[in-house]
Amino acid sequence: MKIGLLVAAVLGAALGVLAQESPGNQRPSVIMQPTEIIPISRGHSGTVELMFRVPSGFHINSNLPHQEYLKKTELKLDAPTDILVRKVRYPDGEDRSFPFAPDEKINVYSGDFTITVEVRPLKTVLPTKYAVHGYLNYQACDNAACYPPRKLPVTFEVRVTKSASENKHRNTPQSPHVHG
Repeated sequence: MKIGLLVAAVLGAALGVLAQESPGNQRPSVIMQPTEIIPISRGHSGTVELMFRVPSGFHINSNLPHQEYLKKTELKLDAPTDILVRKVRYPDGEDRSFPFAPDEKINVYSGDFTITVEVRPLKTVLPTKYAVHGYLNYQACDNAACYPPRKLPVTFEVRVTKSASENKHRNTPQSPHVHG
């Protein structure tokens, strides 16, 4: 009898693990699309576009949800010392109502969305490639429930170049007199 209960418990636990790992039961994850390395002249600002995808059937709260109690989507970045993150711009969300709150409009992102980041290398930074790291905080929901908040690691690179004025070859001044 005890062996039968033990076998049933082990089989039940194994089936529970398999059910949790099946694709239909995994927690929804936002995906970051690959980002090109952006060339930016030192001392000048440049814009990096970070593209994300929310899986079909899910949505995440926008950066400006209408309700204070909702977890907003937020990008947190940690840039190298000589690279300034000047501004992060979030897209407008879409106002939608859901079965769990039919009388409320919730501002959300679904499908593909883009967050833009304005960065500016200092004039004194060495021209080379720099990585900016951070994470996207978000909370995903479907039509019936919301899942625990998650953090998606985010990394993008900028290639700092010399400014156009630094690249100009300066000719030595010529005499205005004609030489004979």
